[in-house]
Amino acid sequence: MDTQRSSWAVGYEAFAAIMLMVIGVFHVIAGIVALVEDQFFVVGQKWVFQFDVTTWGWIHLLLGIVVFVSGIGIFSGNVAARTVGVIVAAVSAIASFLWLPYYPVWSVLIIALDVAIIWALTIHGRDIANESV
Repeated sequence: MDTQRSSWAVGYEAFAAIMLMVIGVFHVIAGIVALVEDQFFVVGQKWVFQFDVTTWGWIHLLLGIVVFVSGIGIFSGNVAARTVGVIVAAVSAIASFLWLPYYPVWSVLIIALDVAIIWALTIHGRDIANESV
């Protein structure tokens, strides 16, 4: 069994953790904007999943807090924290997909970052935990 730690793996996991925290802040900001100023986001086309902008504000605010906290948890190196990180990134990507009619370019950017986070958290095992030992 190879006991050498992969610096690439640790780097990817740290990237995923930091990006989860940044995306969490982005979701919180979008949520606050939607709650404070309903007219900031304008829907151009009719979609199946339509919510009031205030509802989207609450969704983004709560999701952002959960995403941020899960990003902090990744630094523990715990398998459960990585699992939660993958689930939260997937939920973030789905919410961003549903948010496409309100802010399309931003949504696509967040989806791409969520995919990178999921990849980083699933490709490497306990390397970040081994690095902290």
